[in-house]
Amino acid sequence: MMDIHQILKKLPHRYPILLVDRVLSIEKDVRIKALKNVSINEPYFVGHFPNRPVMPGVLMLEAMAQAAALLSFASSGKDLDDNTVYYFAGIDAARFKRPVEPGDQLVLDVELLRQKAGIYKFKGTASVGETIACEAELMCTMRKVA
Repeated sequence: MMDIHQILKKLPHRYPILLVDRVLSIEKDVRIKALKNVSINEPYFVGHFPNRPVMPGVLMLEAMAQAAALLSFASSGKDLDDNTVYYFAGIDAARFKRPVEPGDQLVLDVELLRQKAGIYKFKGTASVGETIACEAELMCTMRKVA
């Protein structure tokens, strides 16, 4: 549905913090399913952990937030501009259920729960195959900056 070139036009993130490689499906105002290919070449694996590389949980949450941003932009019909920043506003009920290792494909499934007063609330899961690796409720907002 959306390749890396289209994602780069929508998100301000760049290597090494861009954590969405492809959008598999998107339903405006409902949900998005996206993909992160986890490679041994990721810079965080050097120190997390040298003898048993594991993707940091906070980066799984960030990947879900980036997918949520793509859903928000698609739902609003607006594109990111130089004066708009998409921020985390909160994380609730985060649970880490399985380590994510090099070679895994992380499937990000993010559902819009509600939107009110510029705050978006999402339910997200990050899975490897049929197994949930991480789940959380995310709150995000778009703000204009000077």
